[in-house]
Amino acid sequence: MPASRRAGGISKRCECRGPDGKRLGDKCPDLSKRSHGKARVMQELPEDQDGGRRRFQRTGYATVTDAQKDLARVQAILDLAGDDADDALRVGDYLQELSRTRGAIPEVAEVSRKLGVGIPLDGKITVGEWLDKWMAGKKTRVTTNHGYASHIRVHLKPALGHLRLERLGVDHVEDMFSAIADRNDVIQAENAARREQVARCKRGKPGAPKADERAQLAAERARLAEMPPFRRVTGLATMHAIRRTLRAALNKAIAKKLITFNAAAHAELATATRPKGLLWTEERVARWRETGAKPSPVMVWTPQQLGAFLDAAEGHRLYAGYHLISHHGLRRGEGVGQEWDDFSPERKEIRVAKEIVVDGWTPIETAPKTDGSVGVVKIDAGTVLVLLEHRERQRAERDAWNARAAADREQGKATPDWVDTGKILAAEDGSWLHPDILSREFDRIVERAGLPPINLRDLRHGAAALVKAGGGDLHDAKTKLRHSTITLTSDTYMALFQEYEEELTERAAAAVPRAGRNRDEAPARRGSIPEQGPAASQPETRLIDAPTVGASTDNDQPSA
Repeated sequence: MPASRRAGGISKRCECRGPDGKRLGDKCPDLSKRSHGKARVMQELPEDQDGGRRRFQRTGYATVTDAQKDLARVQAILDLAGDDADDALRVGDYLQELSRTRGAIPEVAEVSRKLGVGIPLDGKITVGEWLDKWMAGKKTRVTTNHGYASHIRVHLKPALGHLRLERLGVDHVEDMFSAIADRNDVIQAENAARREQVARCKRGKPGAPKADERAQLAAERARLAEMPPFRRVTGLATMHAIRRTLRAALNKAIAKKLITFNAAAHAELATATRPKGLLWTEERVARWRETGAKPSPVMVWTPQQLGAFLDAAEGHRLYAGYHLISHHGLRRGEGVGQEWDDFSPERKEIRVAKEIVVDGWTPIETAPKTDGSVGVVKIDAGTVLVLLEHRERQRAERDAWNARAAADREQGKATPDWVDTGKILAAEDGSWLHPDILSREFDRIVERAGLPPINLRDLRHGAAALVKAGGGDLHDAKTKLRHSTITLTSDTYMALFQEYEEELTERAAAAVPRAGRNRDEAPARRGSIPEQGPAASQPETRLIDAPTVGASTDNDQPSA
């Protein structure tokens, strides 16, 4: 039955008590007097979970008008549930609790908002409950959602999940990050102790160990087994990501008018600086070979080093992918997800529209991460030639695979034909290429070539360096890499561009022809008189060789 037609009304109730202390109720002799007794509200509620009847009841109103207002509000709240059985149960539970505790009856709009969001109507929602509710409604892509879920599961719910949502304060959030920092100190100390213990577990001398050495090793290894395993610390960049997750969830709660203050937005956290891209100069390479340490998490090859890598990779079946990423800044997932249909050799362009990312270990196809990442990338003639040659190689792979599959089937083996997925980079059977394979093969080629180490993603950073080497600026790099803002480009590549600027300045100065003096010689002293005569009036002009940084051949290979 609709809530508005449920039994309900207003009556008078006597508060007088007899000699035994009990209320007289209907037996009070003064009840018939107009001024005697208090108005009472009674309203039938939806049945409880077990099918039992229940009602909302409240007495003590000074006037019938006050009682009528509350009755109308109770009935309006009941109407919110409509024909939804779950909502009717929730509304009934809520009003029954208000009747028992004599809590204030809220505005209908407030109950409607909470009912629509699906949170407890009594307003006692915790941070953990809201985070779960927020995650259930997220429409972002799978890998992004997994990042949010990880932050919630590992950090936010254990530290803040028990708190009431409307009572979450800045101190709570800052205390969570302080606890993470303290835990980092413990993890680092335990990791250091474990490394020392691992060293003690290694044998010092070759040959069969003696009995006392075997006993010592056994004892050390037993102690190692009791120690905590190696763990990763939660870095500052990850802390900022955790705060972004919480801030987004609280902003949604504000939009739903559940709270009015975002504690995460005001919590102080040390600034996380984006790693700066640095060139692998000769001095840094020498230092790396000596110590094994990288100067920065983001290292970029010089054009000569990139050329050496591409020379080493040229015979590899994935060479086209490395060439495309290094010259035109595609992300790994974009390179693996690129399709032939989005490649136009006539217009010298590719359209970045899909990427393959990893969910755990499972590759999934999705649109690029941001709207700005979707777009047309102009490519050079050399890259067009590389892709066309790769297509011919892929067709030869397809024909060879199908021939083997046919031969296998004649021998009773169930070998499927080559799968036409339309991808430029594909596995040997034509199926999707797992992104991690592209990274692993890249690392193998780098190691064999003896080059200073970079990650596959650093090839994208190297594409920004090539923009500078070709005479471009940060705005050109932003366009090339399809960044959303120039700030992102500047934060990552300003130091790299400044290094190139110094080298380009020296080379630019060297390109100026001078007469009679090498540019490395000191200038003439002030006030000196230039030599007069025919030889001085007609000096011999001598051009100084000055190779151009980042100059490329017809196939866009960086010059050595």
